Amino acid sequence: MKLHPIYLALTSSLLMAGQSFANEQDIETIEVKGRAQQFYLDNHTSIGTKVDAELIDIPLSAQVLSKQLIIDQAARDITDLYRSIAGVSEFSYSGVTFRGFRDDANVFYDGVRGDPFSGFSVPQLFNVERVEILKGPAAAVYGGGEPGGMINYVTKKPSFNRTRSLNLTVGNYALSGGSLELTDGITDDLAYRLGGFYEKQNSFRNNADSENIEIAGGLLYQGSDTTSIDFTFDYIKQDLGGNRLRGVPVDDDGNFLVDRSYNANEKFDYQNLEAVVLQSNLKHDFSDNLSTNVTLRYLDNERRQAYHESRSWVDVNGDGAADINDQTIKREYRKQYRANEEISLTADFVYQSTFAGLEHQVLFGGDYHDVTTDYDYFLSRYEAHGVQNLNIFELNYGITDPSTYLLFDMNRDGVDNAKYSFYVQDMINLNEQWVLMLGARFDDFEETNKETDTKYSDNDVSYRGGITYKVDDTLSLYANYSESFNPVSANDFDESEGALKPTTGNQIEFGAKKEWLGGRIFTTLAFYQIDKENMVQANPDYIDEVETPDISPLNNFGLIESEGVELVLVGDISEQLSLTANYAYNNTTIVEGENSNVSANGSFVNAPKHQAGVWFRYSLEHLNSAIAMGADYVSEQWSFGGQRVKPYTVFDASWTTRWDDMLLSINVNNIFDREYAVSGFSERNGHFPGEPREIIAQLTYSF
Repeated sequence: MKLHPIYLALTSSLLMAGQSFANEQDIETIEVKGRAQQFYLDNHTSIGTKVDAELIDIPLSAQVLSKQLIIDQAARDITDLYRSIAGVSEFSYSGVTFRGFRDDANVFYDGVRGDPFSGFSVPQLFNVERVEILKGPAAAVYGGGEPGGMINYVTKKPSFNRTRSLNLTVGNYALSGGSLELTDGITDDLAYRLGGFYEKQNSFRNNADSENIEIAGGLLYQGSDTTSIDFTFDYIKQDLGGNRLRGVPVDDDGNFLVDRSYNANEKFDYQNLEAVVLQSNLKHDFSDNLSTNVTLRYLDNERRQAYHESRSWVDVNGDGAADINDQTIKREYRKQYRANEEISLTADFVYQSTFAGLEHQVLFGGDYHDVTTDYDYFLSRYEAHGVQNLNIFELNYGITDPSTYLLFDMNRDGVDNAKYSFYVQDMINLNEQWVLMLGARFDDFEETNKETDTKYSDNDVSYRGGITYKVDDTLSLYANYSESFNPVSANDFDESEGALKPTTGNQIEFGAKKEWLGGRIFTTLAFYQIDKENMVQANPDYIDEVETPDISPLNNFGLIESEGVELVLVGDISEQLSLTANYAYNNTTIVEGENSNVSANGSFVNAPKHQAGVWFRYSLEHLNSAIAMGADYVSEQWSFGGQRVKPYTVFDASWTTRWDDMLLSINVNNIFDREYAVSGFSERNGHFPGEPREIIAQLTYSF
């Protein structure tokens, strides 16, 4: 891996700028105190507006998942937290269904693009302080993406607060690991953080295991009370054996046909990821009215994978009907290399003033994002190329050997993608009760398919507006309109066949936010409708280049409508009791046309109509302990093949106890060992099985 020269140059510029802004004033240490206990309730966020604000004041639906919630749920990757996010369920790998729409890429770190786990890996949480979720389209501030929403990971930063923490983890499926985190001030104006993480575990799926290594840290320079600059790094290495994992075959009623441990991969299959992230952030107050926040992020991500995948049944019985009764599947073998090199620069400015007798908080700025991808793809298919069949009932692993396969180079390459944007937003206090939000963003991008040298460029302006009415200090009503914009990939664009239109969306949302019990409970109720147009899909009229030479293999699809309601409750109700709960109803339907994201029976794929999650924590102070319990419910879903994904409810629990500087926690996930599928895929690949009962014990020593 190498460092992009632009990153080095811009990092130097930021460091010089930070030094020039700094002065020699002594730093005044201010201790901020809030409620005696604050575990799950965090009402401040910059998600959606890019300025720190209270949730009750912004005309948007947003959630914050706190560090304590992550700890209490023993969450090691983002899938462990979906229960706590209203309107989000698992689609596949790191992909989710977000307000009815599949979303694989709307992922941000510290408010900027650049996901080190992109490409079928699931984001890990060791280096994450908290998780923020914005519901609905976000193009007016964050650029192109799906209209369901976005997830932002706030990473851990250097701190002047001295911490020393050593964690050891064990569990079933041979889970073992540990981590070490250190923060402290080096001088009066320089602080650091250093952390290391290692974990390995076997999977409940055949032939599969995982090993994760992460080293992260950085430096913070606090030049004055108006200027700070930090530099952070994150090195990630993930080795997954027996991957990329597909599902388990089911019947049309959603019952697993074989044990949920089934895996079409061999033990020597793998998916390995290595990533380096370097990031610099400069914050400076030019005056009481004008401030800036500049973030520079560099990412180098490499993924190597080789795996077997189910293709079709073998007609073993010779009856002319190849189906599950034959018990044996044909497989193909894919060997792939994917890499991303990304650099992004985001500069935000906030100016506060009074104009025409009204208070304005104006956000203006822009960002630049450059991505270069590489892609190599080799394929072998069926016994003709050496890939042996697999009997899924009497598993015959180990009889196939990739060194003997006839591999075909699929002649894939990658893309070069460059985007830049400018945006502006104004939060206007019309009076003590009414706050108006107006915003717009201009995006311009160009993408080149390196394999075909096909270039695709476009631009778009996305708008949004919202209004908040403060009934009193504890109750607000809001409404918003927002737009989404997702450009066509150069891989899907053929200028000779006519340009595909970008996928666009818009949302209308109404809601109410309320503080209860003196601010100890916060609730959000939201009603929304999202319209999504011009999705890109396979053209049903296209056969091949010979029979249909004048028809494009891809076309735009008409109109999809998503309607729903969400209720979120978060509270530190007393010194002993904390709670988070949510319910979501969603109905996604086709208004015009036909679409490949719809299953064979007409239902939208992996889009449950009902979801609910709850988690509560109760402190037993006389025992220096706490207990917690939770449940996750997802209603019926449907796969691409029209096979039912049965509804499920899973229960989890945890117990923690402390003595002196030691903290012991034990988590039991899926207490009753429920057999279920989190989502569906295709008939040949089956449904994605949920985790069986898992027991995790962690011992943390603070010194």
